[in-house]
Amino acid sequence: MLTKLGKYEIRHEIGRGSMGVVYAAYDPDVQRAVAVKVASAEGLTGGDLNERFRKMFFNEAQAGGMLRHPAILDIFDAGVDDEKCYLVMELIPNGDTLRTFCRADNLLPMNQAVEIIFQCAKALDYAHRQGVIHRDIKPSNILLTPELAVKIADFSIAHINHVDLSQTLAMGFVGSPRYMSPEQLQEDPITHQTDLYALGVVFYELLTGRHPFGGESFSNLMYRVLNEPPTPLEYYRPDLPPMLVSIVSRCLEKLPARRYRMGIDLATDLSVAFTHLARPPEDIPMRDKFERIKDLAFFRGFPDVEIWELLRASLWRNAVAGATIIEEGQDDDTFFIIVSGTVTVTKRGHVLAQLAAGECFGEMSYFNKAKRIATVTADAAVILMRVDATRIEQVSLEGQLRFSRGFLRALSERLTKTIEMAVPLRSP
Repeated sequence: MLTKLGKYEIRHEIGRGSMGVVYAAYDPDVQRAVAVKVASAEGLTGGDLNERFRKMFFNEAQAGGMLRHPAILDIFDAGVDDEKCYLVMELIPNGDTLRTFCRADNLLPMNQAVEIIFQCAKALDYAHRQGVIHRDIKPSNILLTPELAVKIADFSIAHINHVDLSQTLAMGFVGSPRYMSPEQLQEDPITHQTDLYALGVVFYELLTGRHPFGGESFSNLMYRVLNEPPTPLEYYRPDLPPMLVSIVSRCLEKLPARRYRMGIDLATDLSVAFTHLARPPEDIPMRDKFERIKDLAFFRGFPDVEIWELLRASLWRNAVAGATIIEEGQDDDTFFIIVSGTVTVTKRGHVLAQLAAGECFGEMSYFNKAKRIATVTADAAVILMRVDATRIEQVSLEGQLRFSRGFLRALSERLTKTIEMAVPLRSP
């Protein structure tokens, strides 16, 4: 029975895969629980196969070690002990994989499914910008915490663009056939859009519990992926909004040029589908929107060019009188600027403030990525400018810096008002 590898104390087995066995373990140096993945003995059989397997195994260490993102599983260490190759990774207590929720009898609510793919899209965008293409996105490689936070795992066959691939990359027909893009199946050159295609297949399964191309055999599946359209999503889920159907369809386009260009583009469309309040007032021209907001207090000191940038990176939403815009305890990191009208902020039924045009709300959750700490309700019809982190990332660095300053100024002013309300000044 395996009890120790290097300095790591092995506790118990938690999973098995094609590349090895994963154990719960303990790192005595930093006093933390970790996961240790040990290369399968069947993979280490000597000769060229042995060398290739080792390269694939430690490719995960190299690719994963390059990446530090909250939705990507951390790789802490790698080594060899008594000819056993092992990786030391972040441990997810009581975790699961997305495969559990890709069954027709155990689907997640639509909003949760969208949120999970949103996290994946942002994580893949980050990895792609670091030069890493995963190449094996599938439900079993997407771990979930008990709170349904995403951790993308298993970079063992990842393509690393800016290293000597002959030393690290397993070449040829590799991956999981059910999630391979047309270009992978044909062994054509791949790009990061290959991962976005695979994520689209996962998304389809997460919404329906079925594969978009079916296929009872590999040859049948391969033919359909290369030559036929996927089964319409509406066939299984007529309740889904058309925008969501369109997003999944774009992910599954056979030609990479017709898919999303980057993960951030997919995440942006998902943010619209996931957090929209109401239909945007599309009849307001951009020039009129600019004229409405340029004199608002939030944009004090902004040059016109940066106001235009933020305007293009935002969404406008209407809320009718009495509508709940955000709710206490809600998971959301959206930030709102009031264009017109007033809103009331309450906590546990107690009124905290009334905000008017030029003021903002949602800044604490935007800053901390935490649950909403108050409820905001429209007093009358209001127009709101909605901003989220995904869209701000598309703005120039100068625009982001200016927005951050405006954001911090608003936060400071809100804190000052709160203190004045809590501790009234005494007269001399």
